[in-house]
Amino acid sequence: MTKPHASRLFSRLSGLHQLAAREWPILLGLMVPAAAVWVLLELADEVREGSTDALDEALLLLLRNPADHADPLGPPWLQEMMRDFTALGGVGVLSLIALGACGYLLLVRKRRAALAVLVAVAGGVLISQMIKAGIDRPRPDLVPHGSYVSTASFPSGHSMMAATVYLTLAAMLARVQPRWRSRSYLIGCAIFIVVLVGISRVYLGVHWPTDVLAGWSVGAGWAIGCWVVTLWLQRRGTVEGEDEMPAATDAPPR
Repeated sequence: MTKPHASRLFSRLSGLHQLAAREWPILLGLMVPAAAVWVLLELADEVREGSTDALDEALLLLLRNPADHADPLGPPWLQEMMRDFTALGGVGVLSLIALGACGYLLLVRKRRAALAVLVAVAGGVLISQMIKAGIDRPRPDLVPHGSYVSTASFPSGHSMMAATVYLTLAAMLARVQPRWRSRSYLIGCAIFIVVLVGISRVYLGVHWPTDVLAGWSVGAGWAIGCWVVTLWLQRRGTVEGEDEMPAATDAPPR
């Protein structure tokens, strides 16, 4: 091999190494949505065939008084707390959080970042409704519902949208934290809230456990997918990055 050819080959290999080092979060992040789609398809197939019915019923009844399936385990205050937890994945609460986040981004003049948040949330709602309509699984009928429901059961919309909103916002906040402990804390808090919402849906008898699992999977996959796309757009300059803060012009009067 001549020196010019060797030099060009080394240059290309070096370029590929630098690209991989710079884009590894994007490449790794793309694996999560792919895995989420696979989990959803597998669960949907099992649900259609009725293969999960026995497990769903057993897990749902574990959270009920064996002598009276209409009575959830625990004292009345626990039941009320579960309703509070389930509200964290409700339309009203998540809408306020998403609009508050967008309002803040608009205030600091990150309009395209605010649009990215809106697209992530609206896209999550649309995906959830499309899957619900496609599967059309009935709600659990073994126990009384502890919360109002009006749509199909699979996947859990509360679980999915909680994962979409909280994980998306946690990922955005984590990017501006210099310490890994702070980033881990934010992501951990988001995951904890998402888990609480999902458990509360089963506890209140409004979802089968596999509905919640599907909601977690799709919501997390969608959130990570949106984060990957936003990160890629930030590196292209299409969406404002965390370091792009325009100079303020609304200084307080003297």
